[in-house]
Amino acid sequence: MKNLIAELLLKLAQKEEESKELVAQVEALEIVVTALLRQMAQSEQQALIDSVEGALDEARPDTQVSEQDREMLQQYVKKLLRHPRN
Repeated sequence: MKNLIAELLLKLAQKEEESKELVAQVEALEIVVTALLRQMAQSEQQALIDSVEGALDEARPDTQVSEQDREMLQQYVKKLLRHPRN
């Protein structure tokens, strides 16, 4: 029983570490996207936003991806593009 608990705790720690790495990657990408958007002229920004939003709207939802997950991704991308980090 102790071995099982120890294994579960080890797996939990590994998952937590993976989660931290993913959060760091997402934050780094947010910073990069924000920096790129700030360097673009307003018309270029709008063209990029329209292109990304159009691609998201046209993407067919995969049967493995829930509608809720797809909607969350779409909202997050729109938030990032229209209201980048300060």
